Amino acid sequence: MPTTERLTLRPWEPADRDRAFDLYSRWEVARWLGAEPRALAEPAEADDLIARFGSRCTPDGRYGVWAVEVRETGVIAGTLLLIPIPDGAGEIEIGWHFHPDSWGHGYATEAATAIRDRAFADGLTELYALVRPDNTRSAAVCHRLGMTPLGRTDRWYGTELEAFRLGR
Repeated sequence: MPTTERLTLRPWEPADRDRAFDLYSRWEVARWLGAEPRALAEPAEADDLIARFGSRCTPDGRYGVWAVEVRETGVIAGTLLLIPIPDGAGEIEIGWHFHPDSWGHGYATEAATAIRDRAFADGLTELYALVRPDNTRSAAVCHRLGMTPLGRTDRWYGTELEAFRLGR
């Protein structure tokens, strides 16, 4: 898995349950996720979430939903994903979800840059980011990655999203 100067990307593990619950039970995070956003209500829901994340990871490590761990502290700052868009036509999505205590440190951009570079080195020719309208933090990461805004679309996930694209 990729590492950067400050971060390690790795699979989410059952032992990460408390941090996953802390991250995804927060409305300020959950409000931006999924067609019908919902914050986790019970810690046991984090177990299911971690299992779903694991099911999205391919054996070769090319695609997945990974924990982003701060190397200096071992704290999980958030999640980075690189996955085929479920209702897409072969398009690949790059995305991120970070804990509010990790906002403003550049972790999302740093982790996404590492995955972007690896994806292109592995032969992918384009990546998409799909951001809920008004999610200015995620849109800013898209811009820092050099992605081009494509405007709003309801093509994916059954809800209107801001789409961004980056070619190799």
